[in-house]
Amino acid sequence: MLLSSLGTSIANVGLPALAQAFNASFQEVQWVVLTYLLAMTLLIVSVGRFGDITGRRRLLLLGIFLFTVASILCGVSPTLWLLIAARALQGLGAAIMMSLSMALIGETVPKEKTGSAMGLLGTMSAMGTALGPSLGGVLIAGIGWPAIFLINIPLGILALLLAYRYLPVDRQGPKTGRASFDIMGTLLLALTLAAYALAMTVGRGSFGQINMVLLLLAVFGVGLFVLAETRAASPLIHLAMFRNPVLSAGFAMSTMVTTVVMATLVVGPFYLSGALLLDAARVGLVMSSGPIVAALTGVPAGRVVDRFGAHRMSIVGLIGMTLGSTILPMLSTRFGVPGYIAPLVIITAGYALFQAANNTAVMTNIRPDQRGVISGMLNLSRNLGLITGASVMGTVFAIGSATTNLMSAHPEAVAAGMRTTFAVAAALMVNALAIASLSYALSRRAVLPNRERENGSGLEEFSE
Repeated sequence: MLLSSLGTSIANVGLPALAQAFNASFQEVQWVVLTYLLAMTLLIVSVGRFGDITGRRRLLLLGIFLFTVASILCGVSPTLWLLIAARALQGLGAAIMMSLSMALIGETVPKEKTGSAMGLLGTMSAMGTALGPSLGGVLIAGIGWPAIFLINIPLGILALLLAYRYLPVDRQGPKTGRASFDIMGTLLLALTLAAYALAMTVGRGSFGQINMVLLLLAVFGVGLFVLAETRAASPLIHLAMFRNPVLSAGFAMSTMVTTVVMATLVVGPFYLSGALLLDAARVGLVMSSGPIVAALTGVPAGRVVDRFGAHRMSIVGLIGMTLGSTILPMLSTRFGVPGYIAPLVIITAGYALFQAANNTAVMTNIRPDQRGVISGMLNLSRNLGLITGASVMGTVFAIGSATTNLMSAHPEAVAAGMRTTFAVAAALMVNALAIASLSYALSRRAVLPNRERENGSGLEEFSE
């Protein structure tokens, strides 16, 4: 989990060095990051399902191996386009690692400790995100840009050895009972997600005709995918799972929440430099406070989830994020850096609690043969939120600033853009809270009749 997150964040800081090394434009080197994210987004559900069919341990070992080999290819690439191709392979390895790491929790951790394990995964992800910019900056300054990829080699080998030594061996089921892999559904989902991701990223924030065509293709692709899944003998995604309020609400809330988190990463640097007039070093220091808080609160959040329950803690986490998103646009620039960090800490701590709780709620009490695909769906919803946040919330920020050139915008215009963005973020969090409350009510209503059937009159036990 740490490696896949590090692979995203460490490459961002290397874009200027890559542009200089390959004599390329910023738009061209952006594909070093975008290709990695696209590969993860397109394949994360499919590899989860493939792990359900073939065995999660052996596929995870293959994913770590692919990630490590791709890191070598990235570090020795003589051209930018070979580097981008190697990043696609690295993204495939990252998709396998991210999806199956969460799926294996169900096999290796007792149910009463699932929240703690999910919190630890969240901590590792936050540590990878926080470590990337600082570690990447040191490596580039001391060794050069290849080092930001080659650093993954010893880490990948260590992960491979640990996974081989400690993860449980895949259970060998009868081959006749194994489901087949849904190739048509996989292709349709990949093409649909590619169309959506490109619609959200092409044009650098301006939504033109190409973006509209891609978005319409994505909508059309969703229809084809649903049609294909209803006719497939062994579908990639069982559409009946969306009748479960916990699963469908969990996916929707995850997308909304990560959209807001991405807004802090997109808007934050512009606000800190443009409105608060901080230099690059202090901007980086302030921005690191979010991932650091997430890393510190991940494990405690998981323990709280185990103690008080996943549904309740999901709501508490969302309340925290709503509170932070509401406070942030209300504070003026005269409060300076503390006026930005305090709401950011509330948002990030709420996010850590929500992630641990939501992942626990979704991954508990599901069929063993569905853990991989549902883990993939969770990670897919997260990635879609990140892509949507980077594009849509960035556009909201530009509209709120009422300027086309944010680098030369007046500080008050940048502050206005921030207030508009987080007003929208607060509205998203209110919607997520409503979904969480409805899901909690529906799940309680579904549990009550089951317990009544099992225990005669189970009202007293349920209320306890």
